[in-house]
Amino acid sequence: MKSEFEYHEEYIRNSRGVELFACRWIPTSSSPKALVFLCHGYAMECSDSMKDCGIRLASAGYAVFGMDYEGHGRSKGSRCYIKKFGNIVNDCYDYYTSICAQEEYMDKGRFLYGESMGGAVTLLLHKKDPSFWNGAILVAPMCKISEKVKPHQLVIDVLTKVEDIIPKWKIVPTKDVINAAFKDLDKREEVRNNKLIYQDKPRLKTALEMLRTSMNLEDSLDEITMPFFVLHGEADTVTDPEISKALYEKASTRDKTLKLYPGMWHALTSGEPDYNVDIVFADIIAWLDLRTADPTSITVTPVRVTTTPSVEMVIVNGVTNGKRRPKRPFFNLLCGLNGGRLVPRSAM
Repeated sequence: MKSEFEYHEEYIRNSRGVELFACRWIPTSSSPKALVFLCHGYAMECSDSMKDCGIRLASAGYAVFGMDYEGHGRSKGSRCYIKKFGNIVNDCYDYYTSICAQEEYMDKGRFLYGESMGGAVTLLLHKKDPSFWNGAILVAPMCKISEKVKPHQLVIDVLTKVEDIIPKWKIVPTKDVINAAFKDLDKREEVRNNKLIYQDKPRLKTALEMLRTSMNLEDSLDEITMPFFVLHGEADTVTDPEISKALYEKASTRDKTLKLYPGMWHALTSGEPDYNVDIVFADIIAWLDLRTADPTSITVTPVRVTTTPSVEMVIVNGVTNGKRRPKRPFFNLLCGLNGGRLVPRSAM
């Protein structure tokens, strides 16, 4: 049976000259209802760990686009080293707006989809250009530090003094996030065997960048004005469900939806038993369908692309310009705030 979508891969270069991996799932039966842009979690990637998300949304009629952040997945760069969180946001903005500027997509609605740390990326993309995006889906987002794990300011001050001296040192202790995030044992094992996912200790500067980003977002949740649907498992021990409640309560937008799933863990779309995953995706697609049912009701802001990444090569079914490009094996997981700790009380 022929697929209802086509899958494509490509490599682009960001504004700093780093080669980044990108992929897309495009429906073939009709013109896309809208565009959905994926923002993956820390240490994760798009082509494998978010494959099911891409397939499900494309099968529902949406064009889905993903990009591995610098240092993540198949993208180049020091493994899971975040020198500046804003670089991730800018790279996503440059690439995703360049897609929106393409003739076949210029009149399509644009929705962001962020999981865990990708939720922070999503919210910062919105803040970067508040009128550009038509809405967002936030799955267990990292957008506030839980009071239960917030580090003391003295701890932050001490680590900040050495972050530029040993920025890449893997000195941040962490618990096993995979065990805490993925309920289904078979899926948990698949994650452990995925070499594209990072499993080593977080680097010092990376941890501090994530911490600072979360604290800054926490202080500005009222600035969120786009429609959003936030989903969280009530039994999540990686990012606190209270974080999503705070986002829902403080955001200024009138079109906001919060759904908590009793008994579900952190990885709602990839770590739960299939019947739970089906429930979550049914809710996500229903939310999108409701907002795209009448295309004339979607206001599409003209694209203002300041930096267009250059597409270096296009890969379809693993073939690059007729030549097979070897895959670069990489990493493992830390996808939320409670997963690792700067010190016993820290949110990393």
